[in-house]
Amino acid sequence: MEEMQEMNELGAGMLYTLEDEEGNEQEFELLGEMEYQDAVYCALIPFYEKEEEMLQDDGEFIVLKKEMIDGEEMLCTIEDDAEYEKIGEMFIKQFEDLFDVDDDEA
Repeated sequence: MEEMQEMNELGAGMLYTLEDEEGNEQEFELLGEMEYQDAVYCALIPFYEKEEEMLQDDGEFIVLKKEMIDGEEMLCTIEDDAEYEKIGEMFIKQFEDLFDVDDDEA
């Protein structure tokens, strides 16, 4: 996923229309942003207009990195698996702290 084309404020987060390598577009909602080692990362989940579709989703989020390409800010795939895992874990910790998740309650 590469392209950040459109941003709208709806509901809780900003919406991004992302385009994958095959040219397919899908809307994602921003869960959070994090700065780490001079880079900015975004956690996003698929955006669904219908509640039923949202409930059927697996709830996993994606992590993309903001980069400047040709003078335009873009959300780019993180190619390094270790970097992706580290940032993903940092977002999970941030969300757990934010929502005060207790593993013993599961």
